[in-house]
Order: sequence, then structure tokens, then C-alpha cells
Amino acid sequence: MAKSVVTPERFAKGMTFDGYVKYAGSPENLAREAFGSYFPDGGASGAPRKDNSGVLRDRYAKARLTPEQEAAIKWLVAQPGGPAKILVISEDWSSDCRRDVPVLARLAEAGGMELRIFNRDGKKVLGTRRPDPAVAPDANHDMMLEFLNAKNGAEWASLPVAVIYTKDLQELVRYFEYPDIYNKDKIRGRMQAARPGDGGRPDPERAPRAPGDGQGDLTASEAGSTVAPLLSPTFARGQRRSTVEGDGPWPGCSSMGNPERSMFPRIPRSSG
Repeated sequence: MAKSVVTPERFAKGMTFDGYVKYAGSPENLAREAFGSYFPDGGASGAPRKDNSGVLRDRYAKARLTPEQEAAIKWLVAQPGGPAKILVISEDWSSDCRRDVPVLARLAEAGGMELRIFNRDGKKVLGTRRPDPAVAPDANHDMMLEFLNAKNGAEWASLPVAVIYTKDLQELVRYFEYPDIYNKDKIRGRMQAARPGDGGRPDPERAPRAPGDGQGDLTASEAGSTVAPLLSPTFARGQRRSTVEGDGPWPGCSSMGNPERSMFPRIPRSSG
């Protein structure tokens, strides 16, 4: 297995959530390109970036874990070799990132885990499907190469990426783009398919709207529903899953390294 670029020194250079929110509205960040449109090969063209710091701050304020979820994450963190650090690769122009990163901040906060957030791109948005660190030395494309999202027969630099580690940076699980419960690609395909009256042509303007995936801010009900998919048994798409034995399900995530080891072991029922 190739050596990870995520060393303790590299991890420590990431931003805290508070730091990321402040950075999102800074002149430095607003001078960077945002996503404009896709190229046929999966790359993107750039566009002006807007200040999303208020959106991130508002979604963090609305995101809440249930007492049962907080208790479960605290139990997991207390186990030998349990989760202790969360690495996130994000770009604030991404609606998936604006939806998930505040929730991940709440998860880290509830468990006392160390969260560090990294930009994917440098001054220019990623223009090709596969990153090349030599082309953009001001980006974190070497890190992105380690966490490409394999789907639909190809690899993608999907956002966000969340990687959960032990305290000594042993990888436990990785998460890409959106919870499996959304079935986003399937929904997009059905919504954009040609319909009677379309002249037999698909309509790319019709697209799925997951909670928090629209133009406006999250409503209170959407904020609550965003937490549940991230903590569902389908948290890691296409990977091994497990559930907690108790009052309800806890996320089943992929375990890197040993496929028989789940990050989320069964919590025994209390006798009370």
C-alpha cells in the first residue's frame, strides 16, 4: 500500500470549522475560481466565487444531533482504536459541501474529535477529471488523488471527502460526495430523461434537489433531515455496513484495511 500523504504535520495544517467559515468570506478565498460548468471529460471551467460563509454558519447553527446520536459517537470515540480525527476536503461552492461540512463539524464536536478541513483546489478550479499535482502546486491535489471516488466505472475528484482516523492516523472510513440514501445519480437520470412534449430531448436543467441542495438556505426541517442520512446505515456507499444493537441504527461505514473490521461495532443493550 502506498504511503499516505496525510502525515501528522500535514493534518495539523488543515483549517478548523470556525477557521474555514472565516476563510470562506475572506478576500483570499473570494479571489479563487469557483465551479462554472462541466467539461465532457468531467473537468470544470471556472466562474467567480461568492461568499458562502453566512450559509455555512447558518447551516451549522441549524444542524443538530439527537441525544442518542451524541451518546453513540461518544461511545465509539471511547473504544480502543476508535475515531479521533476527521479530515475533510471541501470547496464552499459545492452544495454537497455546504450541506455536509457543518454536519461533520457537529459530529466532531459531539465526539471531541479533531476536525481539519482542506481546500481541494488552488487559485484555479480543477479543469480535468483527474488531478495533477504538478499542474496546480498551490492545491491539495496530491491529497485528492489518495481519495478519488470510484463510481460508474471511473474515478472522480468528488466533494466533499471525509476521512475518519484513529488518534495515530490509522484510517477507519472514508465518505464521498453524498449519503447513499439520496440515490442522487439515479434521481438525476430520471429527472433529466426525455418526457412527452420534450421533443425526445433530455432536459439537463431538471436536477434533483437533496436537502440543502437548492439556491436558498436550509429550512429548519431540512437541517434536521440532513443529519440523519449522514448517520444512516447507508453512510458509506457500496461498502461494508453494520448497525448498532440498541434503540435504532447507527451508521455502517466502510472499514479500510481489514474488510471484516467495522468501525462501528455493536453496542450491547443496557440492562436498565
